[in-house]
Amino acid sequence: MTSQNASVHPAIEYLAHQKPRPGQIDMIIEANESLSNGGFHLAAAPTGIGKTAAALAAALEVAKKSPMPKKIFFLTSRQSQHRIVVDTVRRLNQLRKENGKITLVDMIGQSGMCVQPFAKESSLVFSILCSQARKTRNCRPWITHAPSLTQRILDSPLHVDELVELTKIHRENDVITQTCPWKVARESVKHADIFVGDYNHLFDDGVREVSLEAMGVGLSDIIIIVDEAHNLANRIRLTMEKRLTRTIVRNAAMEVEEHLGALQEHYADGGPTANEDEIDLYMWLLEVMKACRKTFSELFHTMHSTLPTGKDEQKVEASDFVHAIHSACDLTEGILGQKTIIGSNEQITPLIPRKNRIEIIQQLLAKVEIEVDTDADNGAFEPDSHRFAEIIGCVNRFGGGTAMTLIFDTKGRDGRITTHLLDPGLVSKPVFENSSGAILMSGTLYPPTMYANLLGLPSANTTSRSYKSPFSGSRRPVLLAQDVTTKYTERGHDMNMKIRAQIEALVKGTPGNIAVFVPSYKMLNEIFADAHFSGIRKVTESRDWTKQDIDGIVDLLRDGKDSGQRILLCGVFGARLSEGVDYNGGILDAVACVGIPNPPPSVLNDSLKEYVAERFGKDLAWQYTSTQPAINSILQAMGRPIRSIGDRALILLLDKRHSDRVYSKCYPSDLMMSSTSGPETTTSFAKRFFAKVHTTTDE
Repeated sequence: MTSQNASVHPAIEYLAHQKPRPGQIDMIIEANESLSNGGFHLAAAPTGIGKTAAALAAALEVAKKSPMPKKIFFLTSRQSQHRIVVDTVRRLNQLRKENGKITLVDMIGQSGMCVQPFAKESSLVFSILCSQARKTRNCRPWITHAPSLTQRILDSPLHVDELVELTKIHRENDVITQTCPWKVARESVKHADIFVGDYNHLFDDGVREVSLEAMGVGLSDIIIIVDEAHNLANRIRLTMEKRLTRTIVRNAAMEVEEHLGALQEHYADGGPTANEDEIDLYMWLLEVMKACRKTFSELFHTMHSTLPTGKDEQKVEASDFVHAIHSACDLTEGILGQKTIIGSNEQITPLIPRKNRIEIIQQLLAKVEIEVDTDADNGAFEPDSHRFAEIIGCVNRFGGGTAMTLIFDTKGRDGRITTHLLDPGLVSKPVFENSSGAILMSGTLYPPTMYANLLGLPSANTTSRSYKSPFSGSRRPVLLAQDVTTKYTERGHDMNMKIRAQIEALVKGTPGNIAVFVPSYKMLNEIFADAHFSGIRKVTESRDWTKQDIDGIVDLLRDGKDSGQRILLCGVFGARLSEGVDYNGGILDAVACVGIPNPPPSVLNDSLKEYVAERFGKDLAWQYTSTQPAINSILQAMGRPIRSIGDRALILLLDKRHSDRVYSKCYPSDLMMSSTSGPETTTSFAKRFFAKVHTTTDE
């Protein structure tokens, strides 16, 4: 099989570009070699290199030449990236023409594709309502079949929103047949070359098990591409972050009682789905949950009373959490256990063996079903029995070692206990090892070896490389201001004024829109709340912004660019404006990065440093948990204006600490910085750059 690209280089048979970009050939060859050996390739590939097309080219070649069929799972945390993947495959199919089309299925979460009114509910409530509708066969789209729709989906790659709209107008025998978009998409995956979806399809254990079975795909048959892979470790940690409050324990007990009542009523009516053994188990669980209200109340009281002076958080030993559950079981056994008299002693035979208690409680809580009232004044609620089950599952799975920490804090009415997984590799390692290989890529995957360590990739068959940026120096210069810093000991009004002066200087020298990012919302307010910059409209990010607010930002910037009304967009590192928005079309001319977003001191960060030091050594602990994540957040922000090879932008770093060795070593080796000693120099530098370098049209 050949294509128009094959005459250039055999490694780009599946490349969706007429001509390879700088660095693409190397990335394709190296990723291909790794995948061919069932290995893993980490690519620190900057924007403009065409990493999406390169990763797909390498994975498709290996998948197509494999003696056993292989399917590509392209996983990304950003919905905007879904569209880029679909468009890339469309371009590839145009180039291949008669040489065989590549088929693709694009999916997002079930609620995001649902056509029912309850799709707007929270994720867990939606799951319950969807499950109830399917069980009772009240969801007509779910039970409606459209046999020819799968082939239509595979005929040409569709964006997920196009797929949803297609299901609304699809006809079977000249009759419109509305079927469930999510269901038909999932069933179509087994026939497709590429699946595009979220991380959770493989890195959330519950979702993976259900998804792969429904898709008819085994993990060993999958080549994984992880986009924005610098986010994967934190995403896994966030997935395993579960919270417990005294209110959750109380409500869980009430929900168990409601569920038990429904079972008993169903059994009395001769219903086939309820039996005496199940009822006995839930009667036992109800008593356990009543006792848990007492034992967890005592645990929360202890946490409050033992807080260090001046602190509002502390560690909770996993053994104390588990002890609260066992104590509740022991209290219950005293009520329900079978009593035996041996001599003059009374013994109680437990209803549930101690070694099985935790797992059985978790399973029973997870199966609790209650009526969900979506018409309530406060909206639908997530069953607390399920929340309790999730945190029990986390503690039972990871609480036996040092890889998970539990932290109590005083937030809320009575405080809360939160689980934090310190080692995401415990989740990701078995997924990668049982797959058919993987490409992990990001513009800020620096250093690749750090992410290989954090995600548990085996060193024996893992390769990595940092690819050079095509924008180095000429199209994306980096200017470091040596007169400002956000170091804690130097903060204050005078420093804020110096930072404002540098931003005003950038505004004077820049012809178009500018984005500014700072470490926190507090600092955003301190620097920009009463600031005015001449000749430009200031738009400041808010915690309260909705998805619609975020979606409108690109249009606002584009309208400003077209009309000559400049926008100064002010946001926060790690928030949605600095990572989740695609500023395409050259709508940003410059980015200013204020300070260094090191994480604030906390019990969690201390625990993370201790764990990383234990796993990888003290020398790497600070870099892995503080300096490198901070610099990578800045690199993400720096990459916002560069979305194609024809873009150009000026980057202004507003913190002299970037030249310190502890931070400078965290940057890619090919990134060069110029210095500015004051606002006048900044303005002059900007004017010279924009006069000399212009946006060009990408081929």
